[in-house]
Amino acid sequence: MFTRDEALALLKKYNSSQALVYHAYCVEETMRAFAKFKGEDEQYWSLVGLLHDVDYGSFPDQHCSKAPELLKEIGADEPFIRAVCCHGWGICSDLEPTLFMEKVLYTIDELTGLVYATALMRPEKMQGMTVKSVKKKWSSKGFAAGVNRDIIIQGSEMLGMELPQIIQLTIDAMSESHEKIGL
Repeated sequence: MFTRDEALALLKKYNSSQALVYHAYCVEETMRAFAKFKGEDEQYWSLVGLLHDVDYGSFPDQHCSKAPELLKEIGADEPFIRAVCCHGWGICSDLEPTLFMEKVLYTIDELTGLVYATALMRPEKMQGMTVKSVKKKWSSKGFAAGVNRDIIIQGSEMLGMELPQIIQLTIDAMSESHEKIGL
């Protein structure tokens, strides 16, 4: 298995935008939190989160289809590659998330974007953020218009978890790493 340093080097090789790197960190930390919540391998899940958009910065038109080639540069195995690729299910990938980890990634990829955008609007950023804060912004159609709320809802149904619980776990993960994610 490759190291986080190797994963981060690969991510930065193909993603020069600091915003994309911050997003990768958000997903990395949220995946780690969900792995801990489920008693799974936190390192593995976090690396999947870190590299989920490895191809997006350099190959946006080939998102999720270019990822396998790039991930092989550091020796990622097929289950890792599959997890990364299925987060784009229904958008840019035909791979449906089936494992719990894959469903989490599918769900929180969009959700971390909404939480991040909510934090940017608050003077205290992540500090004291609540599910209610996120849900209020959720309802505003023009706010974070690029966030696909339907995917978040579908993902929560696939996970068999209530949306407020998913939002809270995401807030907690991002709050704990607020400096790392630029907030």
